[in-house]
Amino acid sequence: MGKVLMKGNEALAEAAVRAGCRLYCGYPITPQTELMEYLSGRLPEVGGQFVQAESEVSAISMLYGAASTGYRVITASSGPGFSLKQEGISYMASQDLPGVIVDVCRYGSGLGLICPGQGDYFQATKGGGHGDYRLPVYAPHTLQECVDLMTLAFEKAEEYLTPVILLTDGALGQMMEGVELPEMQPVDPDKPWALKGKGEGEYRFLITDAYGGPAYDEGLRKKYKQIEDREQRWESIETEDADIILVAYGTSARICKRAVKMGRAQGIRLGLIRPVTLWPFPFQAFRPVRDTAQAFLSVEMSAIGQMVEDVALAVKGKAPVHVYTAGMVPPKEQRILTMAREILDGKLEEVF
Repeated sequence: MGKVLMKGNEALAEAAVRAGCRLYCGYPITPQTELMEYLSGRLPEVGGQFVQAESEVSAISMLYGAASTGYRVITASSGPGFSLKQEGISYMASQDLPGVIVDVCRYGSGLGLICPGQGDYFQATKGGGHGDYRLPVYAPHTLQECVDLMTLAFEKAEEYLTPVILLTDGALGQMMEGVELPEMQPVDPDKPWALKGKGEGEYRFLITDAYGGPAYDEGLRKKYKQIEDREQRWESIETEDADIILVAYGTSARICKRAVKMGRAQGIRLGLIRPVTLWPFPFQAFRPVRDTAQAFLSVEMSAIGQMVEDVALAVKGKAPVHVYTAGMVPPKEQRILTMAREILDGKLEEVF
């Protein structure tokens, strides 16, 4: 059908519908609200259901129940709302239930601000709620990647029977770009793990143990090890001969791509590792270059730096690791180049 011009949140919403999603449960919050507004009209057109819940807690609880029926389901929020969903996400993880949770990240702790940010990294990648679980986290940096990763998120949620997080930010949610939309996928809720009513002569699926025990724990370890081994995704740009390798995702990665070109034009050999999966973090991307690069620079829209801790784990002390915390605004190419020069001149103190 060719490319169509869409706003980021609306592109995410349409991609969910085309991936076979038939239920959205959520609560309004900036800068996510266009996603739910779009689905409020779109889902009924394809025989789906839209529910504006009375709170984020209710929304994730509804999603928990709906996910058990075998249908593809989604919710979305931002910052404070994402925090309120954590208990329900933990319950979904404990029950091995698939679903997609979109976090259109805003800046700051507490209520925060409606500016774009990347301060939900810890909450998305380190579990967020209580208990022992991990969730796959995808971090698109273009609207086309938002569309493509939405389909992948549903597929991986069902493959591994887990909630999956799609982490964007306010800039990606509000910008407009041309996207190619996929064809509509069929809706098939007849899954072997789904709960359903018992007809005459049909097998009834029963849950006898919600969580815990040696067998369950071993299953968890095996599942998350498989995801770590199989699902690391990233993009590497000009890293083979780079003196300094930038590490960035989402909106920050867009700026870093330009900074690499600008730096190279000025004789600064920059490279970029762009994590597409934040968990599993793409440690494999660092193995060929952690002995050759002089330093690594994590570029983030946060106040204190969050992803930088995983960058340090990936580098394993083989090179200095620095961080550029841009705060509530996208990072600046010139600031990246200035920091690169300071690193090369030994004037910038390393973080790790």
